[in-house]
Amino acid sequence: MTNIKLKDISSPVEQLAEIKLEKLYPLPAPYDKLQDQPGFKTLSSEIKTKYEASLDGVMAVGLKKPGSEEEEKKLVDIFISGLNKLFTKENNWAFLQPLTLSMEYCARCQTCSQDCPIFVGSGEMEIYRPTYRAEVLRRLYFKYVKKGNKIYKSFQNGGIELNWDLIARLFELSYRCTLCRRCAQSCPIGVDNGLITHELRKLFSMEMGLTAKELHEKGTVQQLEVGSSTGMNSLVVKDNLEFIDEDIGERTGIKIETKWDVEGADVLLIHNAGEILAWPDNPGAFATILDAAGISWTMSSDLVGYDGVNYGLFYDDVQLARIAMKHFEIAKKLKVKKIVMGECGHESKAMGVIADRIFAGAVPRETSMTLMHDIVFSGKIKFDPDRNWFPVTLHDPCNLVRSMGVVEPQRKVLRYLAPKFREMEPHGTRNYCCGGGSGFAIMSGNNFSDWRIQIASRMKFEQVLNAFADVDPGPGTPKYVCAPCSNCKGAFRDLFDFYGAKAKSGLYYSGLVELIVNAMVDVKEGFIDFEMM
Repeated sequence: MTNIKLKDISSPVEQLAEIKLEKLYPLPAPYDKLQDQPGFKTLSSEIKTKYEASLDGVMAVGLKKPGSEEEEKKLVDIFISGLNKLFTKENNWAFLQPLTLSMEYCARCQTCSQDCPIFVGSGEMEIYRPTYRAEVLRRLYFKYVKKGNKIYKSFQNGGIELNWDLIARLFELSYRCTLCRRCAQSCPIGVDNGLITHELRKLFSMEMGLTAKELHEKGTVQQLEVGSSTGMNSLVVKDNLEFIDEDIGERTGIKIETKWDVEGADVLLIHNAGEILAWPDNPGAFATILDAAGISWTMSSDLVGYDGVNYGLFYDDVQLARIAMKHFEIAKKLKVKKIVMGECGHESKAMGVIADRIFAGAVPRETSMTLMHDIVFSGKIKFDPDRNWFPVTLHDPCNLVRSMGVVEPQRKVLRYLAPKFREMEPHGTRNYCCGGGSGFAIMSGNNFSDWRIQIASRMKFEQVLNAFADVDPGPGTPKYVCAPCSNCKGAFRDLFDFYGAKAKSGLYYSGLVELIVNAMVDVKEGFIDFEMM
């Protein structure tokens, strides 16, 4: 369809919108040639027959089509019931006030639209406009929840029809937003379209049992049952970290040993367990730094205690609370002074901010960014910044920077330890999302990875390329993107692989702690080895 309007989301058409590669936001050279870009995989007719894919030809969540009209009606009724619960204090006390204000006070000025990397990156497709899904929910709110004056009723709900087509598309549409909340930051009256999207996901999960499989079954459920969303139990984690300790010790010349279940330690370190599997230099670097700084620290082998991931943050408050409660119980059991959250933005937000809305008197927590800053400038470790001789830029994880305000600590470290550090533009709280936020980095089913990389990560890719515009654009000069977030590193991995950016542009990514270890005088030179990355 062309010239899509709000009411069209209910239309019984085969596909509401079409993504066109030639309409996407143009990328800088050498990534500007359409013939070199893979495009989007087309869903098979078999998949389209079985699953809902009528939004934009992309399938993120794999929603099965109802088997009958009676089943459709039942699901519509459940949606209406859940919608009403969403706006009651007893069912949504944590987020009711900002959600209600966001429903009732949007000025329709569209200031937020140009701040949305997905809307802009898509070539300004109407369905990706931040206000599109928000306005659909807003009209349903005035139709079914706050039934206002009959004179204004038609104006407020726009005659929008609630049917299964709308629900199915709205479910998919709630997974076309990374919840980066850049739109909320730009809104002149504070309407939070990111929160609206989150609450939609929550309604679908908590009332209708509809979720993204990667976030629920393979995410929070697996973490609560096995101990980690990676599927690793404590024995596997211990075995992996024992190997990491040995490898890092040989490479640095400093013996390290991960501590387990130490009562009374100053710090309980909780990593995103994905680092242990995919980026083992990161937990190895943490151990090296903490030992060198003389800090008493431990990890926990208890169920959930060794994985700070909490995908409930993105779709389900109850699942978030279950995981956060486990983390706090373990910290209290070990009698540690505080929890230190590893390099993971959504771990930091879930445990460091949102958990405060659920639990009173929780264990003190600190992001690793502030702890690393304090260690680096404590004088306890000697550094040679010239060891970080390559150009470095910093990616700001949305949850850590925009949502938590942790902006300067990591920058101060980089200004000191990376002589060729340069900022992306925009940066800090105005950064662009990596494209993997809200759980997208682990969602690659069907053709969703094509959408995630080519649309959600598009503006970030341009930012990275522009940050290194003053150096050799080819692979001869390695260019380091410091991404202190496991989720973001997953997005950069897929993004750089997709475009062949390592071979074409010499682009690499890793965390902050690796740069710190690379500059430590007591460490063998060459901890960061670009040939091995």
